[in-house]
Amino acid sequence: MGDKMKIFIDADGCPVIEDTISIAKQYNLEVIIVKNYAHHIENDYATIITVDISRDSADFYIVNHSQNEDIIVTQDYGLAAMGLAKNSNIITQNGLIITNENIDKLLNQRHLNQEMRRKHKIYTHIKKRKTSDTTTFKENIIQLIEQALAK
Repeated sequence: MGDKMKIFIDADGCPVIEDTISIAKQYNLEVIIVKNYAHHIENDYATIITVDISRDSADFYIVNHSQNEDIIVTQDYGLAAMGLAKNSNIITQNGLIITNENIDKLLNQRHLNQEMRRKHKIYTHIKKRKTSDTTTFKENIIQLIEQALAK
């Protein structure tokens, strides 16, 4: 691992920012929060990057600045795919670890959902966040950190 591992957070609408920072502090890891200017986030530990509000600004910032073995916290499967191409570790806010083995299925499901919305005006129901989602996230991001640090 070249430079020290960093954690990038795709922050717009991310409910695990504080949890991520708390865990990163335990491992003395740098955290970069990337948000658009419509969101207000303050934190003394993390570096906060504000990008313009255009659709993929945060994604492109993260992809252009992340490196091998960094961790990216995102719900965006497009960003996840780009991060995997750079050998980054990807985790969703619910703790799903996205890998080369499951990204195609996730992208395909996203495409099918977009088609259903566009063609048939059918909208998928977004499940309410549960406490167990945060627990799973914390367990899995610690696992990712420890695996990367062991390399």
